[in-house]
Amino acid sequence: MKKKIFILLAKVNKALLPSFTKKGLDISKATKLQLAIIGWRAFVTKNALP
Repeated sequence: MKKKIFILLAKVNKALLPSFTKKGLDISKATKLQLAIIGWRAFVTKNALP
């Protein structure tokens, strides 16, 4: 059940949140909000993978 929730969250993240790698964002120059989004996406992706 938990895994299905994270898979759904990953799909929502992909649809709604920006992809900073496609924009060429430099991590050292990222704002705190951008770092929080990157961290959230990494957390959800880590938990959605088998």
